Amino acid sequence: MRRRIPLLAALLVVVLGASSVRAAASDAEALAERHGWRYLVDKLAADGVPRAEAVAVFADPRMPAFDGLSFALEPRESHARYRDLRSTASVRAARSCRARYADAFDKAAAREGVPASLVATIVHVESSCGRNTGSSTVLHRLARLAMANEPANLAFNIQRHAGEPPDPLIAAQVRERGAYLERTFYPEVRGAFTMMEKLRIDPLAMEGSGSGAFGFPQFLPTSYLRYGVDGNGDGRVSLYDMDDAAASCARFLAGNGWRPDLSLAERRRVIWQYNRSDAYIDTILALQRQIEAPATIPPPRAAAAKGSKSGTRVASRARRTR
Repeated sequence: MRRRIPLLAALLVVVLGASSVRAAASDAEALAERHGWRYLVDKLAADGVPRAEAVAVFADPRMPAFDGLSFALEPRESHARYRDLRSTASVRAARSCRARYADAFDKAAAREGVPASLVATIVHVESSCGRNTGSSTVLHRLARLAMANEPANLAFNIQRHAGEPPDPLIAAQVRERGAYLERTFYPEVRGAFTMMEKLRIDPLAMEGSGSGAFGFPQFLPTSYLRYGVDGNGDGRVSLYDMDDAAASCARFLAGNGWRPDLSLAERRRVIWQYNRSDAYIDTILALQRQIEAPATIPPPRAAAAKGSKSGTRVASRARRTR
């Protein structure tokens, strides 16, 4: 009888342990649902992500609750948003970025056939040459956008845009926009989980922009997975290393159709795949021309020494070249 007691105790420990695991899983599931992420958890689980992994991420205290997403029907970026990036100071900074990482940009250009000046311009515009890559939780930002088409969120936006009773034409526009946002950003959420699996990283530790992009070139997860390049041969792809970032950015542009003989309209179509904004494309092309042109902007000390009158002439000259 004394021999059976340890065995019974061990079985009891196993049963209690299994019960605790089930209870913890149930608690996490309930927490993820209370925080509003059930729709996305179900979608990820149906798409091959182990449900326990998805639940653990969306029940994590670092993941804010989903508080709804109000979206516009025809969003457009204003040129005013990019005004500072087309300033004399920005041109100088873009030139400095091109010169500082000349080796990385030149190698990327030779590898992919994309101008080094274009890659340098994009890195400058996207992250100030790697100095500002964002501090938002990437997965949270992507997940919010992927929830645009969640039934309750969609109903809220229909009421907001189409009124009550809803205008049928406007309601159809809202549904189309919600479906577009889900088609665009759900794959990025799924891509973040793929990155977690392949790279063994914590997806909630990834920081980036308010739109969910990260690294020096501000890639989304699917772009990293598809176009990421090990530019320095160290066996890994880090978008926080300029060799890798420049090579990956050039690979993205080449993969989306860049060739040396493209017309202006064709170049615009390629850059559109990077950021679907005419204001953004205008800024990139204008800065690229400035980088490639002979330097006419005096360094800060020289400009300051000549006084405000000279500074006015420099600003006017910069405006004419744009």
